[in-house]
Amino acid sequence: MEQSKRELATRAGVIAGLVGGIVIWIYEAAVWVGAQNLMPLAGIPRNATGLVFGKQLQESLGWIAYLVGTGIHFLFSIAWGVLFAWIWPYFRERGYEATFLGLIYAVIAWIVMHAAIMVASDNHPDYFDPVVIIGGFMSHFFFTIPLALIVKRRLG
Repeated sequence: MEQSKRELATRAGVIAGLVGGIVIWIYEAAVWVGAQNLMPLAGIPRNATGLVFGKQLQESLGWIAYLVGTGIHFLFSIAWGVLFAWIWPYFRERGYEATFLGLIYAVIAWIVMHAAIMVASDNHPDYFDPVVIIGGFMSHFFFTIPLALIVKRRLG
């Protein structure tokens, strides 16, 4: 990919990652907090801190855990967005639909991220539990579908 196209793709990926990161938090607020009562609404921004560094560090950081968790969340959201924007032209040229690719991307992203969390920390849900897997895939669909559609539109 030539420089100007790479810059355009990177910009599209950053925007798509930010939007996807916001949309997944809206999903988590509606489903994890509202419907399933898995955590308080205030727990969403600091959740990544606990997953990556453990609950003890999360608790010891106090309010800073919200900043760290938000930073982790959006850093990875942006990284996944940029990666999608970089690979999208290859699949577009071969006739793939962005939404279809977004569904596959969600599953891959969930597996990669949660495998990394299992390596980084022992403080996580049972990622072999079918309920956790299905819930994880659903939340990541809400992340990657808007991401894919934004990239498709911006790189049209």
